[in-house]
Amino acid sequence: MSRLDAPVSEATFRSPCMSGNTQRTSASFRFPSLFVQVVFATILGLLVGLFAPSVAPDVRWTTDLFLKLIVMAVGPLLFCIVALGIIGAGSLKTVGRLGGRALLYFEAMTTLVLFVSVGITMLLGAGKGIRFVPTPGDEQLVATYSGNAKHLHESGVSGFLLSLIPHTPVSAFTDGNVLQILFLAILCGCCLNQMGATAAPVITLLESLSALFSRMMRFIICLAPLGVFGAMVTTTARYGLGTVLHLASFVLLYFVMIAFFIVGVLGSCLKICGLNPIRFARYFREESAIVLTTTTSDAVLPRIMEKLEALGVERQVVGLVVPAGYSFNLDALSIYLGLAVIFLANATGTHLTFWQIGTMLVTALFTSKGAHGVPGVAIVVLAATLAAVPSIPVASLVMLLAVDWFIGIARALGNFAGNCVAPVVIGRWEKKIDLEQAKRVLGMH
Repeated sequence: MSRLDAPVSEATFRSPCMSGNTQRTSASFRFPSLFVQVVFATILGLLVGLFAPSVAPDVRWTTDLFLKLIVMAVGPLLFCIVALGIIGAGSLKTVGRLGGRALLYFEAMTTLVLFVSVGITMLLGAGKGIRFVPTPGDEQLVATYSGNAKHLHESGVSGFLLSLIPHTPVSAFTDGNVLQILFLAILCGCCLNQMGATAAPVITLLESLSALFSRMMRFIICLAPLGVFGAMVTTTARYGLGTVLHLASFVLLYFVMIAFFIVGVLGSCLKICGLNPIRFARYFREESAIVLTTTTSDAVLPRIMEKLEALGVERQVVGLVVPAGYSFNLDALSIYLGLAVIFLANATGTHLTFWQIGTMLVTALFTSKGAHGVPGVAIVVLAATLAAVPSIPVASLVMLLAVDWFIGIARALGNFAGNCVAPVVIGRWEKKIDLEQAKRVLGMH
C-alpha cells in the first residue's frame, strides 16, 4: 500500500488546536496551545487597536466569521446532544426530576445574587456622587433599547412561553434560536424515548450527526484566535483606554462583585462537590480566554459540554443543564441588574421605597429569562426592569452605554463560570458524576 493510499488515523488528522495540550508537529517545533494563541491574539489586537485604529473596519469581519461559523454548527449539535441525553435517561420521570432540580438551582442562585448585589450597592451608596440630568439626545440614544425593552416587558410570561415554539422545525435552526432548538430537542427526545425499537434508526442517525458536528466544531474553534484578534482591534479602536476611566467606580464595583461570586459562591459549590476550584478554573482556561475577549460565551458552548462530559458528568445532565443554563442561569446578569438599578436611582436622585425595589427585582427575574441573544441584552433587560417603576428616567441608561462593553467582559465571564459549575452541582445532586474521573482529569490524584 502506498503512502497516499494509507488510511488517515485520527491521531494523524488531529489539528493542534483541537486539544488544550500542546501538540508536536515536527521533531523541532511545538505548536502553541489554543490558550497561548488566544492570549497572543488578544495582545496583538490590543496593540493594533491602539496604534492603528484605522485598521479596525478591515478586520471586523474576522470576528463575524468566527461567530457565524459557531452559530451554524451549534444548533444541530445542541439538538443532537439534548435529544440523545433524554433518550439515554431511559425514563421520562428521570428527565423531569433532573429538569426540575436544574430550574430550582437556577432560580435559587439568580435570586440570591440579585438580592445580594442590591444590598451591597445600597450599603456602599454607589452613584450618589453623580448628578445626572437627561437631555433629548440621551433619550434618542436609548430609544432603540427602550423599544426592545417595551416588547420584552409587555410580552410577559405568556409571550415568553409562546416564543419557545418555532414556526416550523426548520425555522428554529435557521433563526439560530437556542431556546426553540432546546424545546424541539426535548420534545423529540421524549417522543423517541417512548417509541422503542422503531426509533433505533433515528437514534443511530442522531449519534452520527452528533459525532459529525462535534468534529466540525473542533475545526471551527481553531479560528478562535482570529475572531479574538478582530474583536480586540475593533473594541479598542472604538472605545480607547481612556473610556474605562469613565464611571470607573461602577465598573470596578461590578468586577469585584463578579470576582466574589466566582471565587466565593461558585468556588464554595465546587468545594462542597469535592472538587478543587483552582484546578477546575485551569481546566477551562482556554474557554475563559475566548469569553473574556469576545464578551460572549456562545462560542464555547460546545466546548463546555464536551469538557464536562470528559470530566465525568453524565451526558444527560450536560445535555439538559448547560443549554437551559444559557437562558435561565444568568447569574452575572442578575448581579448587573441589582447593581445598575440602585446605581441609576442614586445617580438621578430618585428615592425608591422597598416596595418599588421589590417590584423591579421581581420584574428583573422574569424579563431576564430567555433574553439571551437579544442585541444589547443587559441594557434591554435593564430598560424593561426600570419600566416597572417609571420613577427612574430611562434616559439615564445612556451613562451605562459608554461602559457596556467593559461590563460585558465580567458579565460574560460570570455567566460562563456559572454554567460550568451548574452541571457539576446538579450531577452531584443526582449522583450522575464520576468524582474519581473528575479528580483524575483535574490532576487532583
